[in-house]
Amino acid sequence: MKSLLTSLTLVFIVATFANAQSLPAKLEGQLVCCAECWAEADRTKVEFGTAEDLLKAKSCVEGGDPTLLAVREGEGFKLYHLALGKFRLPGKNWLEFVGKRVAVEGAIQTKKDVSTIRVDSLRVLAPSLAEREARKVVGQTVDLKLKDLSGVEQSLESLKGRIVILNFWATYCIPCRKEMPDLAALQNQFAPFGVQVIGVSTDDLEDRAKVLQFVRETKVNFPIWIGGSAQHMMRFGLGGALPGTVVIDREGNIFKSISGVIDQAMLRKEIESLLATPARSGALNTSGKSVTKSEETREVSTVPS
Repeated sequence: MKSLLTSLTLVFIVATFANAQSLPAKLEGQLVCCAECWAEADRTKVEFGTAEDLLKAKSCVEGGDPTLLAVREGEGFKLYHLALGKFRLPGKNWLEFVGKRVAVEGAIQTKKDVSTIRVDSLRVLAPSLAEREARKVVGQTVDLKLKDLSGVEQSLESLKGRIVILNFWATYCIPCRKEMPDLAALQNQFAPFGVQVIGVSTDDLEDRAKVLQFVRETKVNFPIWIGGSAQHMMRFGLGGALPGTVVIDREGNIFKSISGVIDQAMLRKEIESLLATPARSGALNTSGKSVTKSEETREVSTVPS
């Protein structure tokens, strides 16, 4: 009996200690890929989240480094390790949120001077520095030259005169797979009016077989270029996380950059807005029903290259 009482007392003490170390909290801070990257500069003076930071973050996060939340405390910052609670990640890791300022709620546990917050909810408060800088690319022309699945070099320059929906994706990206039917639907609806969806796979060139399998499984009905990279995405105003989509006007200028999965209804409105804007060359009228002779004779690709 005495032994049983002793055991129960120990269980009570352990449970009490555990509860004391697990406290509900609401924190605001910036998601960082690892302590090493965060410590590369004085973050009270140099903001984390540049395009270069986000490129490094990809390898850090995918390499298994713990993702952290940097919370301002007085003149410095405290780093909290992130662990999943009730919150469900949209992808396989925290990469999509790295560099962004977020608000999280969950329970904090401290063990051996390491504080971990089990994230029950996460809300993005502000984009990363790279994303804010990326907004400056709107209105600019950025060319892209990549090979299609037949090994033929393609370029955005050759698509001037059409509205282009440039979508960056990869075979391993689950959210990318989910948005393919929406992109295919937009291709079907708007191709007759001079709109062209282009899929840019960020898989390596040697993974062509995987890309072809993905195309067959998702019933892609638009050209696919292969060999895209995070560096390419940055040039178009996107972060390094997939998927990412760029809307390009008839003159070849960036109209909008969309990080994350597309909203088909919103993207349709963006396309309709561009169609309603008279092209400098008079390519399409507001309804999209009347095109110039050169556009009438131009073949619109609706199958993967």
